[in-house]
Amino acid sequence: MSGHILVVGGLNMDLVIKTPRYPEYGENLIGSDFNIYPGGKGANQAVAAARLGASVKMVGRLGTDAFGETLLEAVTQSGVETAYIQRDAQAATGVAVIIVDSRGQNTIVVAHGANDHLTPEDISAAEDAFRNASVMVLQLEIPLPATARAIQLGRKHGAQVVLNPGPARVVDAAFLSEVDYLIPNQNELATLTGMKSIPEAINTLRSWGVQQVIVTLGSDGVLVVGDDLEVNLPAHQVQVVDTTAAGDSFVGAFAVALNEGLPTRQAAAWANAAGALAVTKAGAQPSLPTRAELNAFIRTSSR
Repeated sequence: MSGHILVVGGLNMDLVIKTPRYPEYGENLIGSDFNIYPGGKGANQAVAAARLGASVKMVGRLGTDAFGETLLEAVTQSGVETAYIQRDAQAATGVAVIIVDSRGQNTIVVAHGANDHLTPEDISAAEDAFRNASVMVLQLEIPLPATARAIQLGRKHGAQVVLNPGPARVVDAAFLSEVDYLIPNQNELATLTGMKSIPEAINTLRSWGVQQVIVTLGSDGVLVVGDDLEVNLPAHQVQVVDTTAAGDSFVGAFAVALNEGLPTRQAAAWANAAGALAVTKAGAQPSLPTRAELNAFIRTSSR
């Protein structure tokens, strides 16, 4: 590896309820199970990369409450350097309420809490974390001005910039043009471009200056489009338990593969396996595979 992976993004505590189906409006539906897991897209992606053997640093913001303590401990124990994660006495730690149905599919509502208090000045104060970073990973769980400042510093220090644009929101073309690898799911792709047609949406992003677009399509696999590449990677056939953090597992693994010098197609294929493996376990961070687990899964899948 030529450097570390830097993740700038959100940390949330996931409150997960399992139900046989999603409730209708006004319906009081009884769930079958409840669990609390450490999560947040940024934290999940940082932990995913660390479990796969990368050196990982994270910039983010937590409250000073019990959820913040638990999240910080979980990320630290997974091997992520947390010196640049700030504590905010004025805001609660972010939380996500997740409903998982009998098929393992989920819906998520997030209250960003302390994540929303991360400022461009906070990012600038953490510039030491950007030095010698080979890959920087971003999402949209923190304010856009802070994310934009992180992109500026990432490019200044020579990092490859990976953006997973979730939660889905509209951002301008100039913002996206500074990204080296854009990794949306189908919903995020439509929100970014206003287009439901995947080919048209990708062409629009490319016209805005986005060089590499990698669309995660769940059971339909992954579509990878770049200057000299267009390939659809089929999904791995696995028993789905919980799809929470499947995309985060993909992004974390993709960052590790880039950091190790793999070309885009191979990096996406490796990440595709990591995303598939994550859906076979419940919870966000508990589902993220180790390097040994991922290698074993790939060997089995290739037979």
